[in-house]
Amino acid sequence: MVLTEHQAKRIASVPCAVVTVSDTRTVETDGGGALIRERLEGAGHRVIAYAIVPDEPDDVRRSVLAYCADAGCRAVLVTGGTGLAPRDTTYEALASLFEKRIDGFGELFRTLSFAEIGAAAMLSRAAAGVRGGTVIFSMPGSVAAVRLAMDKLILPTLGHIAALLGET
Repeated sequence: MVLTEHQAKRIASVPCAVVTVSDTRTVETDGGGALIRERLEGAGHRVIAYAIVPDEPDDVRRSVLAYCADAGCRAVLVTGGTGLAPRDTTYEALASLFEKRIDGFGELFRTLSFAEIGAAAMLSRAAAGVRGGTVIFSMPGSVAAVRLAMDKLILPTLGHIAALLGET
């Protein structure tokens, strides 16, 4: 792939917060959160915070807003709570925070997921957006979904997005 001069502008090491939304996961059982941290650090980014937050909209919003308000954090990666079960409220919690939506993230995630899991991909409410100078990615909680989102969508663009958001 050939990058244009515009696309080549990127931040090599983006400071990130990782949030797992779950009523049941622990640090020891949070495979998705662990994979996000591993992939970020492997790509040269910095994980500055990690939290497991209950699947309560106010708790999710409060956590993500705190990271967005932290000038040292440029990206918040959220995993879990994106399905259709009654306790899956991450989408509702985050959608209201987005000042700008990145619709292509969810669209591409579901397209790529469809190739792997078929029609069940439509049940995912993966989403992304921007609040201030911080990008927020919300992905499902399964390790396979996290791997797909990180490897195919987030890591190839994170440094570029952070550079764009840093422009004044």
